Amino acid sequence: MKAQALHGHLDALLLAVLEQGALHGYAIIEALRARSGGTLDLPTGTIYPALRRLERAGYVASDWSTVNGRERRTYQLTEAGGRALAGERAGWREFSATVGRFLGADEPPATPA
Repeated sequence: MKAQALHGHLDALLLAVLEQGALHGYAIIEALRARSGGTLDLPTGTIYPALRRLERAGYVASDWSTVNGRERRTYQLTEAGGRALAGERAGWREFSATVGRFLGADEPPATPA
């Protein structure tokens, strides 16, 4: 799946991954890949700018740490990020239910007489 297909949904996916706990950037990419069954294989050039945007918005906080002698930036969900994620989930349910009325049906709906 291409990053462009996720337009408008990437931030929510990142927040959902971080809901499980703090992760460094590459681990976030791996979590997206694993939870999507390999469908979401997004490049760092897509993920890191989105993480910075979420950090500027106050939805994600980051800290530098050393892991196996390497400096890594670890990201975690903030309280504001948790609230934003809840809003994204509500919006997604509404969106998917609405679109499902068109794309999920095997037969077109009956027209009123």
